[in-house]
Amino acid sequence: MKLIFLVLGMLPLLAQAADMATKINVSSCEACHGQKGVGKNEFPRLAALEATYFVKQLQDFRTGTRSNPMMQPVAKSMSEADMSKYAAYFSKLPQPAAQPSSEGAALLAAGESLAKNGDWPNGIPACFQCHGAKGQGISPDFPQIAGQPARYITVQIANWKSGARSNDSVGLMKSVADKMTDEQIKAVAAYLSQGVTK
Repeated sequence: MKLIFLVLGMLPLLAQAADMATKINVSSCEACHGQKGVGKNEFPRLAALEATYFVKQLQDFRTGTRSNPMMQPVAKSMSEADMSKYAAYFSKLPQPAAQPSSEGAALLAAGESLAKNGDWPNGIPACFQCHGAKGQGISPDFPQIAGQPARYITVQIANWKSGARSNDSVGLMKSVADKMTDEQIKAVAAYLSQGVTK
């Protein structure tokens, strides 16, 4: 009988230990990506980012398929289980509320047109053609782009354009970025950074 009570008394402790084993330290992530992974400047929003895509980017950083001097050592120190835990944690966080851009109406309208319609005379497809009708992403290859910081979007498009980033399927983003002007990049980044909701 005592053994039964002892086992029953240990159940909460065993559950607590299991819970502790699944916990992760996100403070180092938040130092760059903002509290609760909201993103800031050139650092992407991690909150509500689809888990499969999240893991794929970490794997690409680890192998060098995606180059980033800050993220490569971080990813190399992580196991596959770690990657999955971080991805699960951030994917379940709420997406931050839409933020109005300080850019002018004309620039935002140009960005909206590119995101929704593209610039077909210049061979630029609509962002939403691949990334979902509102930029919400289509797993696993096309991430959510709506609500990412404007600076992050700008830097990534520039990286695709220069070849500094090349971990896209069949070179699709490279071919799009090559055709975009600096003004188009600025416009679409400003529009998407608001967190498109309509």
